[in-house]
Amino acid sequence: MTETLALVSSRIDTYRQPIVYMHEDCHVCRSEGFAAQTRIRIDLKDRWIIATLNVVRRGAWLAVDQAALSVSAWAALGAEIGDEAAFSHPEPPASASMIRAKAYGERLDRAGFATIVRDTLDSRLSDLDLAAFVTACAGDRLNEAETVALTRAMKEAGQTLDWGQHTVLDKHCVGGLPGNRTTPIVVAIVAAAGHLIPKTSSRAITSPAGTADTMEVMAPVALDAAALRRVVEAEGGCLVWGGGLALSPADDHFIRVERPLDFDSTGQLVASVLSKKAAAGATHVLIDMPVGPTAKVRSAGAAEALGIRLSSVGKALGLNLALHISDGVAPVGRGMGPALEAHDVLAVLRRAPDAPGDLRARALDLAGHLLDLAPHAVAGRGRDRAQALLDSGAAEAKFMAICAAQGGFRKPGTAAQQIEIRAPHAGQLTAIDNRRIARIAKLAGAPRQKSAGIRLLVRIGDWVDKGQPLYELHAETPGELAYALAYAESQTGVLTLSEAVS
Repeated sequence: MTETLALVSSRIDTYRQPIVYMHEDCHVCRSEGFAAQTRIRIDLKDRWIIATLNVVRRGAWLAVDQAALSVSAWAALGAEIGDEAAFSHPEPPASASMIRAKAYGERLDRAGFATIVRDTLDSRLSDLDLAAFVTACAGDRLNEAETVALTRAMKEAGQTLDWGQHTVLDKHCVGGLPGNRTTPIVVAIVAAAGHLIPKTSSRAITSPAGTADTMEVMAPVALDAAALRRVVEAEGGCLVWGGGLALSPADDHFIRVERPLDFDSTGQLVASVLSKKAAAGATHVLIDMPVGPTAKVRSAGAAEALGIRLSSVGKALGLNLALHISDGVAPVGRGMGPALEAHDVLAVLRRAPDAPGDLRARALDLAGHLLDLAPHAVAGRGRDRAQALLDSGAAEAKFMAICAAQGGFRKPGTAAQQIEIRAPHAGQLTAIDNRRIARIAKLAGAPRQKSAGIRLLVRIGDWVDKGQPLYELHAETPGELAYALAYAESQTGVLTLSEAVS
């Protein structure tokens, strides 16, 4: 007879990792031999998941006849208060031997990657298993054929948006450049030009804001596939969060494990980007690669290698793909953080006199390049057309229409706590460390606190007097402001000033 336990919600967010909590004196734990970190199958009605066990000690918050589920496990099971579930040992994952083979240097085919992806989505693999897989694929350990196979496996494991015979334009930036929030401007311009551009974007993982975070302070972004289609059919474009659409869903699991390991893997990056573009139904894709010493892509050689892999895999998937190499030396615009970046985006769209010129120029370059990709476009005319659509107000009108279709426009907020960081001496600003200034913005609360972050007040090449404000720290609470300020004051080289000549 299968023994059951009453289910309760722990209300603990473990992101996408299903966790189950049981009391150390639980009769099921004892009868099944469950211990901390055991992988457990949980069956509820017609659903099942596999979760990792955390053991709760005596006198704690959980009763011996209860099992508490993390937020993701509760949702995956569709559990309700009063439900009872059965617990057992799962069958070993079919992909375990494939991960082991890859770790020892063997090549995997499409079927092998498909099995790993499916086991990942079924939570049959622990974080240790996923870490082993990510490590085995790191560096240059995925060749071109494997990258194509992994990309296809990731795409086919989720849903795919079908736009019929329409040309569908899309863009992606490989990242590493704070404030580089060109996407809302590009989408508005391209949609105003009459093209389809159903843009799905991610939330921030290691940056002060992702496109979805910035867009969310201006309009709802958590749309399902049906709502996305209604917006695109009405306005030609959208700006939504891709996490709720099941487009290449395994990618989020891989990223969750890959990011803390800080591995640089060309194959995995390409599979991540292109599986989502293909799943979104894109036909023509522009990849922006900022190159700089503290950007994600740090050299021309690295950009060339990544570009070759992106192009070859894109071709294998039937994508018309183009590359755009851009300057990744310093942050773009003034804001770093969701609301601060949204203010910059709106300033550009509204043609405000004080709109950041670098953000405007980058957005026009990308929108122009993307318009040139479209079938029957007159080569080299895209940027002029993009500028005309921006300067006429057509792009602003289209952006506001997209916001309305997604649920309504809202004005970005402003942080309650602000303080200026001033120059310790006079000099010319010669460098900005993208990674460290992004860290300061995150310590101030971005992206979790939407109005938190940094507002740059100077640009590379500017002459700065002693005591002149370099940037503003924005936070929603005094504690977060103090924490970010303490880190900022402990760092040297975040902004590099040449010594003043006496």
